[in-house]
Amino acid sequence: MPELPEVETTRRGIAPYITGHHIAGVVVRNPRLRWPIPAHLEETLPGLKVYRVTRRAKYLLIDCGEGTLIVHLGMSGSLRLLTAKQSVTQPEKHDHFDLLLDDGAIMRLKDPRRFGAVLWQAGDVMSHPLLMNLGPEPLTTEFNEKLLYDKTRGHRVSIKSLLMNSQVVVGVGNIYANEALFRAAINPKIAAGRIGLNRYKRLVLAVKEILARAIEAGGSSLRDFVNSDGKPGYFQQQYWVYGRAGESCRQCGGVIKQIKQAQRSSFYCPKCQR
Repeated sequence: MPELPEVETTRRGIAPYITGHHIAGVVVRNPRLRWPIPAHLEETLPGLKVYRVTRRAKYLLIDCGEGTLIVHLGMSGSLRLLTAKQSVTQPEKHDHFDLLLDDGAIMRLKDPRRFGAVLWQAGDVMSHPLLMNLGPEPLTTEFNEKLLYDKTRGHRVSIKSLLMNSQVVVGVGNIYANEALFRAAINPKIAAGRIGLNRYKRLVLAVKEILARAIEAGGSSLRDFVNSDGKPGYFQQQYWVYGRAGESCRQCGGVIKQIKQAQRSSFYCPKCQR
């Protein structure tokens, strides 16, 4: 599943090519994504200008002035930018949505599993139900050790589950939660309420570092993920624990273990993470 680094990589890839351009048209080949693509987009979007492309959590926000196009990549989605010359290429089976630009370029959504979304919010985009209750962005100062400490007093939920709660902090998906917990030397099974302020400070720094490095590496290449120019990310080459069950820990030589938490796989080193 594309996580925050993959979505941010995509945002940086498409923003320079669509910002400042007017939308010439919309092509919807299959509206049946996680939520139906609004039928009115083919009438609403043409003629509008793209003012900026931002990101909130794993949602791409294409600001068109009077409203915002909200795009989510789901579990296997990707956005591609096709130049005017490339736009003559015939769409493939899972190319469900095209945003046509005034210079002949196309922003195309490919989503084989159709868990993604293309939605519209008029006015303030942060009033949309999917966005209004989200926690802070992990790479901002709002996400800090005091926030985590205050939110977890008396909580028995595991720290791994807490990190993946979008009302606490957004965008820290399964891969990067595993990697950050290893970097902070924290066992994913430990109750969030048992962790002190100093350890939370270490964890916050680890989350920020892991996400920043992943963005720099273009995200991770998982299943069908490619960035906006069709190239895979390479952060998976830097994994310390994720997907390495049964292999030797690169730090202590112990054996990486795998367990299930909330139906997701967790990977950790019992020696390094307490």
